[in-house]
Amino acid sequence: MGKARLEAFSDGVIAIVITILVLELEVPHGATLAVLEPMLPVLLGHTLSFVYVGIYWNNHHHLFQAVRGVDGRILWLNLHLLFWLSLLPFVTAWMGHAGVETVPVAAYGAVLFMCAVGYAMLEHGLLRLDRANATLARAIGADRKGWLSLAAYACGIALGLVHAWLGLAIYVGVAIAWFIPDRRIEGRLALEEGDAGEEAQASR
Repeated sequence: MGKARLEAFSDGVIAIVITILVLELEVPHGATLAVLEPMLPVLLGHTLSFVYVGIYWNNHHHLFQAVRGVDGRILWLNLHLLFWLSLLPFVTAWMGHAGVETVPVAAYGAVLFMCAVGYAMLEHGLLRLDRANATLARAIGADRKGWLSLAAYACGIALGLVHAWLGLAIYVGVAIAWFIPDRRIEGRLALEEGDAGEEAQASR
């Protein structure tokens, strides 16, 4: 089964998620910087969520560059990831309007945790579908960064229930760690394309 429709649908959903995030920003009444002060939690939440959506879009794109095809199970695993991403505008708005409080911050972390779970399930589903795809297997490897991120989200949720700003600080830290695009797959593809080019020249 081809992957083009899955990628196009995923791009569309992610674009809608970003649009909803923007729509949650209300235009302030006034023409001074002071009117922005009450909106700082909303702006902070919007920025953080935008970065996270961008990270997932970037890594999702790279992931499917190394995939030759998909099946029905992958379609559902991809939808599972998109479901949790679609909840980001809701928890972002809750955290923004309620302020940086324990329960909204913990709920925000829970959605981030499930987004990471969804992405990990999609990765492993693709590995199971195409066991002969050495490119993907070598690029993902043990995925230590992914597992460490899950652990960090869990800590953020627990700390967020005690002190909201501590939980939020962990979520920001994970976003910074992933802000530079994951180059494992891109690097592996470039390496193998270079090897293939050298082999083609050698055979002439």
